[in-house]
Order: sequence, then structure tokens, then C-alpha cells
Amino acid sequence: MPIFEYKGLTRDGKNTKGVVDSENLRAARLKLKKDGIFVVSIEDKKKIAGQKKSGGKNRTGSVPVQDLSLMTRQLATLIKANVPLVEALTAVSEQVENPILSEALADCKNMVNEGLSLHKAMAKYPNVFSTIFLSMAEAGEMSGTLDVILLRLAEFTESQAELRQRVKSAMTYPIIMLVVITLVIFGLFTKVLPEILAVFESFDGLTLPWYTQAISATSQIFIQYWYLFAGAIVTTVLLFLNWKSSTEGRKSWDAISLKLPLFGDIVRMVAIARFTRTLATLLNGGVPMLNALDIVRNVVDNNSIALAIDDAKSNISEGESIAGPLKKSGHFPPLVVHMVNIGEKTGDLENMLTLVADAYDFQVKSKIDTITTVLNPLMTLLIGVVIFVIIISVIVPMFDLTSKLGG
Repeated sequence: MPIFEYKGLTRDGKNTKGVVDSENLRAARLKLKKDGIFVVSIEDKKKIAGQKKSGGKNRTGSVPVQDLSLMTRQLATLIKANVPLVEALTAVSEQVENPILSEALADCKNMVNEGLSLHKAMAKYPNVFSTIFLSMAEAGEMSGTLDVILLRLAEFTESQAELRQRVKSAMTYPIIMLVVITLVIFGLFTKVLPEILAVFESFDGLTLPWYTQAISATSQIFIQYWYLFAGAIVTTVLLFLNWKSSTEGRKSWDAISLKLPLFGDIVRMVAIARFTRTLATLLNGGVPMLNALDIVRNVVDNNSIALAIDDAKSNISEGESIAGPLKKSGHFPPLVVHMVNIGEKTGDLENMLTLVADAYDFQVKSKIDTITTVLNPLMTLLIGVVIFVIIISVIVPMFDLTSKLGG
């Protein structure tokens, strides 16, 4: 059934837009009219897609986590209320505001209506639905517990988004402060200090202290060769990003990132939290262990820890324990290994992994709070020291100049 994209006005005069499926354009207009929408413009989605290929605006892309999580909860609620899947997808596709997600759901609804399974329909949109989402949906369809699985997916998505935001906040603050400090120092050395030092140098017989002379020389270097400094910084960043994007560079950086001062512990804890929560979610959803480990190794986003997961997968395929390779890698703390070992022995691995994930989410938050608490005074102290040195370099010659003028 064709899908039409429309823009219109509601009965109270508010702008609205979305997608609607119908046999033809006229039927689509009638359907929207019955819903109380005055159509301003309406086009066949296939026509729009053709315009995209010829240079029109590209509507493909990822969907914000919040939109995906909300949609997942809504779909789970409708399915739990025994609403048929096609009708549930229709309702949700018309409800969501994100146009990319709305189009994907409307298209998935048509494919499901034609006999395709939900996870296979969603697989047509890899930028919208992740591998985890597809695996969980497949397991839910096979077990007849799609509503329960979707609710778990929503909770999982929200927890991962919150964890990602915490880490981003922790990494962003020091970067912003370093940029601010750099700009302040650059401004002082290129604008403020040259004017003050020029006044001192205009007086004959005034001998500047060695540290003031050093500041003056540094200021001149900044003024004359600022483009070299800027070029060196940009070149260094580009070389680092290029090296990091290479296969060997990524492996080396992943190993180095686990040993970084302050942030190394956060990188490790985040990887462990992702590993445990994702694996717990997949196992709870009925995904087989080997398939779940294939997905999880890509979620941890660290090659060193991914190799340990590969070893664990090999062990399990040979009928052995998962805890052994985790302990051998040295990347997983004893608590994690111990909890996984207990979970395997008691047959309660999913709950044990969830407990570990909750504990590490809390540890990440505590570690980030600690780092923020430490970095705040350190950054302030650094700025204070720089400004103090500059002030002393200016004030001492000023006193000398005042005493000579007074004499």
C-alpha cells in the first residue's frame, strides 16, 4: 500500500505533519479529513525518494535515543493490550514526531501486513534499529513475548543513553576548560601584554627582571609565529584521528585508553557496564549465548575487552565456562568474574549480570563526580597561576618605573 507524506493544519489551527498509508492520493486526503486534518501538501513517499536520489534532501539517518525509546514503550503497551501488530504499528507511526522513525515504522507496517516478520522488516532500516534491537525483536516474536521484550529494550536504551551522557559530560568539561585556558593565555600574550611591555620599553634605563623579559620574548613568539602553533595543533589532531581510525591504531588506542590517568578507570567501567547490561538484556530476551556474545563484543567499543569476549565465546562453544577467559584477560575485576561464575553455577546468570551492571553504572557516576570535583579546583588553580605569573611580571617593573619617576 502506498505511503504518503503530508503537511497540514489541525482543527485548532496548529501545524502538523506525518505519513499516512492509503490506496491512492484521494483516499489519503479523505482519511486525513476524517481525522480532522486540513491537508496543505501531500506527496507519495516513492516520489520523494526519487527526488532524494536526484539531489533532494536526504531523510536517512539515525534516530535520537529518546524518540526510539518512547516509540518502543508505546508499541509494547499496544501489543500488551492485545492490539494487532499492524494496527499497533499504524498507531505508533502516526504518533511519533521524528519523520525518519515515522517513515520507517509506516514502511515496516506495510511489510508486516504483507506477511514479513517484524524484525526482518526493521532490518531494512539499519540506521534506525540496531543489531540489539533486531535480535531482541526476533527473540520476542519467536517466544510470543514481544511486549515484554520491547519494554526491556526501552529500559535498556534509556540506561545506555544515560550512561553515554554521563561519560560525555565527564570528557567535555576538561576539554572546554583547556580551550578556555588556551584562549585566555593567547589573548594575554598577543593583545594585553604587548601594550603594557611597550610602555616599559619606551623608558630608557629601565631594566626589566629576567622573568618579565622571558614573558616578553614568549609574547613576541606568539605574535610572530601564532600560525605555526595553530598549524601544529591542527596537524597533531588530524594525525591522531587518522592513526586512531586505522586498524592497528585503534587497537593501540583501546589498550592505551584503559591506562589513562583518571579517565582509564572510567573507560574500563563503562565497557564493563555495557557488557554486563547488554548481555543480561539479550539473555533475558531469549537470545542464545553465542549470538549474544557476538553482539556484545561490538557494544563494548574497546578492542582489548572485545578480544576477551571472543575468548569467552570460544570457551562456551567448547562447553566450558565464560568466567575463565574474563579473568585471564585482566580487564575484568575479580567482583565481575566472581558474580559471573556464581551466575553460571546457579543458572541465574542474567540476574547476576544485571546486578553487576547496576553496580558499575553507580561506580561510573561516582567516578565522574569525583573527577569533576578534582578538576574544578585544579583548572582554577592553573588559571590562577598563569595570571599570577603575568601580574608579577608586570607589577615589579611598574614599581621600578614609579620609583624612578618619583625620584
